Amino acid sequence: MKITVIGAGPMGSAFVSQLVRAGHQVSVTARNGAKAAQLAAANPGAKAVASAGAAADADAIILATGYADAVGALLAVGELKGKVVIDITNPLTADYMGLTIGHSSSAAEEIAKALPGVELVKAFNTVFAQLLAEGPDFGQGRKVEVFVASDSERAKLTASTIAQSLGFAVVDAGGLKNARYLEPLAGLNIYLGYGAGLGTAIAPSWIRKA
Repeated sequence: MKITVIGAGPMGSAFVSQLVRAGHQVSVTARNGAKAAQLAAANPGAKAVASAGAAADADAIILATGYADAVGALLAVGELKGKVVIDITNPLTADYMGLTIGHSSSAAEEIAKALPGVELVKAFNTVFAQLLAEGPDFGQGRKVEVFVASDSERAKLTASTIAQSLGFAVVDAGGLKNARYLEPLAGLNIYLGYGAGLGTAIAPSWIRKA
Protein backbone atom coordinates (compact mmCIF):
# COMPACT_ATOMS: atom_id res chain seq x y z
CA MET A 1 0.00 0.00 0.00
CA LYS A 2 1.21 3.55 -0.72
CA ILE A 3 1.13 5.45 2.57
CA THR A 4 2.06 9.04 3.32
CA VAL A 5 2.98 9.81 6.92
CA ILE A 6 2.61 13.43 8.02
CA GLY A 7 4.92 14.10 10.93
CA ALA A 8 8.42 13.02 11.96
CA GLY A 9 8.02 12.99 15.73
CA PRO A 10 7.92 9.83 17.89
CA MET A 11 4.67 8.50 16.40
CA GLY A 12 5.57 9.45 12.83
CA SER A 13 9.00 7.85 13.22
CA ALA A 14 7.51 4.64 14.60
CA PHE A 15 4.99 4.48 11.78
CA VAL A 16 7.63 4.94 9.09
CA SER A 17 9.84 2.23 10.57
CA GLN A 18 7.06 -0.32 11.01
CA LEU A 19 5.34 0.40 7.69
CA VAL A 20 8.58 -0.04 5.76
CA ARG A 21 9.24 -3.28 7.65
CA ALA A 22 5.76 -4.49 6.67
CA GLY A 23 6.48 -3.87 2.99
CA HIS A 24 4.45 -0.72 2.36
CA GLN A 25 5.61 2.10 0.07
CA VAL A 26 6.16 4.92 2.54
CA SER A 27 6.54 8.65 2.03
CA VAL A 28 7.10 11.01 4.94
CA THR A 29 6.61 14.74 5.09
CA ALA A 30 6.97 17.14 7.99
CA ARG A 31 7.09 20.81 8.80
CA ASN A 32 10.81 20.28 9.40
CA GLY A 33 11.99 18.93 6.04
CA ALA A 34 15.45 18.05 7.36
CA LYS A 35 13.91 15.89 10.08
CA ALA A 36 11.76 14.09 7.51
CA ALA A 37 14.86 13.50 5.36
CA GLN A 38 16.78 12.07 8.34
CA LEU A 39 13.88 9.76 9.16
CA ALA A 40 13.69 8.49 5.58
CA ALA A 41 17.45 7.96 5.46
CA ALA A 42 17.24 5.88 8.64
CA ASN A 43 14.59 3.66 7.05
CA PRO A 44 15.76 2.48 3.61
CA GLY A 45 12.77 2.19 1.34
CA ALA A 46 11.04 5.26 2.75
CA LYS A 47 11.32 8.60 1.00
CA ALA A 48 11.00 12.16 2.26
CA VAL A 49 8.73 14.38 0.17
CA ALA A 50 7.68 18.01 0.18
CA SER A 51 4.31 18.73 1.77
CA ALA A 52 2.81 20.11 -1.44
CA GLY A 53 1.37 17.20 -3.40
CA ALA A 54 2.32 14.59 -0.80
CA ALA A 55 -1.21 13.18 -0.82
CA ALA A 56 -1.45 12.72 -4.58
CA ASP A 57 -0.58 9.03 -4.98
CA ALA A 58 -1.32 7.86 -1.45
CA ASP A 59 -3.75 5.05 -0.71
CA ALA A 60 -3.80 6.31 2.87
CA ILE A 61 -2.48 9.30 4.77
CA ILE A 62 -1.49 8.93 8.42
CA LEU A 63 -1.84 12.15 10.37
CA ALA A 64 0.91 11.93 13.00
CA THR A 65 0.92 15.54 14.22
CA GLY A 66 -0.53 17.17 17.30
CA TYR A 67 -4.22 18.02 17.10
CA ALA A 68 -3.53 21.77 17.00
CA ASP A 69 -1.50 21.32 13.81
CA ALA A 70 -3.76 18.73 12.18
CA VAL A 71 -5.92 20.73 9.79
CA GLY A 72 -3.05 22.93 8.60
CA ALA A 73 -0.84 19.90 8.01
CA LEU A 74 -3.54 18.17 5.97
CA LEU A 75 -4.30 21.26 3.90
CA ALA A 76 -0.60 21.50 3.05
CA VAL A 77 -0.41 18.08 1.36
CA GLY A 78 -2.81 18.83 -1.50
CA GLU A 79 -6.21 17.61 -2.68
CA LEU A 80 -7.77 15.28 -0.13
CA LYS A 81 -11.28 14.72 -1.44
CA GLY A 82 -11.95 10.98 -1.40
CA LYS A 83 -8.66 10.26 0.38
CA VAL A 84 -8.46 7.99 3.42
CA VAL A 85 -6.95 9.90 6.34
CA ILE A 86 -6.02 8.03 9.52
CA ASP A 87 -6.29 10.42 12.45
CA ILE A 88 -4.22 9.38 15.46
CA THR A 89 -4.47 12.72 17.29
CA ASN A 90 -5.77 13.44 20.77
CA PRO A 91 -6.88 16.97 21.79
CA LEU A 92 -4.64 17.17 24.85
CA THR A 93 -4.19 20.06 27.25
CA ALA A 94 -0.72 21.55 27.65
CA ASP A 95 0.08 19.25 30.60
CA TYR A 96 -1.22 16.16 28.74
CA MET A 97 -3.52 15.37 31.65
CA GLY A 98 -6.80 16.50 30.08
CA LEU A 99 -8.70 17.00 26.83
CA THR A 100 -9.65 20.30 25.22
CA ILE A 101 -12.63 18.77 23.35
CA GLY A 102 -15.12 16.22 24.54
CA HIS A 103 -18.70 15.04 25.17
CA SER A 104 -20.41 16.75 22.21
CA SER A 105 -17.59 16.46 19.65
CA SER A 106 -14.09 15.08 19.18
CA ALA A 107 -10.82 15.97 17.49
CA ALA A 108 -11.67 13.52 14.71
CA GLU A 109 -15.08 15.05 14.05
CA GLU A 110 -13.67 18.59 14.06
CA ILE A 111 -10.98 17.62 11.55
CA ALA A 112 -13.58 15.92 9.32
CA LYS A 113 -15.79 19.00 9.55
CA ALA A 114 -12.90 21.24 8.46
CA LEU A 115 -12.08 19.00 5.48
CA PRO A 116 -15.28 17.97 3.68
CA GLY A 117 -14.85 15.03 1.37
CA VAL A 118 -12.09 13.39 3.37
CA GLU A 119 -12.73 9.78 4.46
CA LEU A 120 -11.50 10.14 8.01
CA VAL A 121 -10.91 7.24 10.36
CA LYS A 122 -9.85 7.40 14.00
CA ALA A 123 -7.23 4.78 14.80
CA PHE A 124 -4.00 4.20 16.76
CA ASN A 125 -4.76 7.08 19.14
CA THR A 126 -4.62 4.75 22.15
CA VAL A 127 -1.19 3.32 21.22
CA PHE A 128 1.97 4.84 22.71
CA ALA A 129 4.85 5.49 20.31
CA GLN A 130 7.01 3.02 22.25
CA LEU A 131 4.57 0.17 21.59
CA LEU A 132 4.20 1.15 17.96
CA ALA A 133 7.99 1.14 17.55
CA GLU A 134 8.57 -2.11 19.43
CA GLY A 135 5.66 -4.05 17.99
CA PRO A 136 2.29 -5.19 19.27
CA ASP A 137 3.14 -8.55 20.84
CA PHE A 138 2.52 -8.60 24.60
CA GLY A 139 3.45 -12.26 24.85
CA GLN A 140 1.24 -15.27 25.64
CA GLY A 141 -0.62 -14.67 22.41
CA ARG A 142 -1.85 -11.22 23.43
CA LYS A 143 -1.70 -8.38 20.91
CA VAL A 144 -2.11 -4.64 21.38
CA GLU A 145 -5.51 -3.63 20.05
CA VAL A 146 -6.16 -0.75 17.66
CA PHE A 147 -9.65 0.74 17.92
CA VAL A 148 -11.02 1.90 14.56
CA ALA A 149 -13.92 4.35 14.19
CA SER A 150 -15.23 5.88 10.96
CA ASP A 151 -18.37 6.62 8.97
CA SER A 152 -16.55 5.32 5.88
CA GLU A 153 -16.32 1.54 5.55
CA ARG A 154 -13.48 1.96 3.04
CA ALA A 155 -11.50 4.07 5.49
CA LYS A 156 -12.19 1.62 8.31
CA LEU A 157 -11.06 -1.30 6.14
CA THR A 158 -7.92 0.55 5.07
CA ALA A 159 -6.93 1.42 8.64
CA SER A 160 -7.71 -2.13 9.78
CA THR A 161 -5.62 -3.63 6.98
CA ILE A 162 -2.67 -1.40 7.87
CA ALA A 163 -2.96 -2.20 11.58
CA GLN A 164 -3.11 -5.93 10.89
CA SER A 165 -0.14 -5.73 8.53
CA LEU A 166 1.84 -4.34 11.48
CA GLY A 167 0.68 -7.21 13.67
CA PHE A 168 -1.97 -5.42 15.72
CA ALA A 169 -5.38 -6.78 16.62
CA VAL A 170 -8.28 -4.58 15.48
CA VAL A 171 -11.50 -3.64 17.28
CA ASP A 172 -14.30 -2.09 15.21
CA ALA A 173 -15.38 0.90 17.30
CA GLY A 174 -18.28 1.96 15.09
CA GLY A 175 -18.92 5.38 13.59
CA LEU A 176 -16.71 8.46 13.77
CA LYS A 177 -18.73 9.96 16.63
CA ASN A 178 -17.32 7.20 18.83
CA ALA A 179 -14.03 9.05 18.70
CA ARG A 180 -15.69 10.93 21.58
CA TYR A 181 -15.04 7.76 23.60
CA LEU A 182 -11.70 6.79 22.10
CA GLU A 183 -10.04 10.13 22.81
CA PRO A 184 -10.90 10.05 26.56
CA LEU A 185 -9.73 6.42 26.59
CA ALA A 186 -6.40 7.64 25.25
CA GLY A 187 -6.42 10.35 27.91
CA LEU A 188 -6.82 7.71 30.61
CA ASN A 189 -4.02 5.66 29.06
CA ILE A 190 -1.75 8.72 29.06
CA TYR A 191 -2.62 9.44 32.69
CA LEU A 192 -1.86 5.85 33.70
CA GLY A 193 1.39 5.89 31.73
CA TYR A 194 2.73 9.21 32.95
CA GLY A 195 0.56 10.50 35.80
CA ALA A 196 0.35 7.15 37.60
CA GLY A 197 3.85 6.09 36.58
CA LEU A 198 2.96 2.85 34.80
CA GLY A 199 5.17 3.73 31.82
CA THR A 200 4.45 3.54 28.12
CA ALA A 201 4.46 -0.25 27.68
CA ILE A 202 0.71 -0.29 28.33
CA ALA A 203 -2.39 -0.24 26.17
CA PRO A 204 -6.16 -0.55 26.68
CA SER A 205 -7.72 -3.86 25.67
CA TRP A 206 -11.23 -5.34 25.57
CA ILE A 207 -11.45 -8.79 27.13
CA ARG A 208 -13.94 -11.19 25.62
CA LYS A 209 -15.34 -14.11 27.57
CA ALA A 210 -14.79 -17.41 25.77
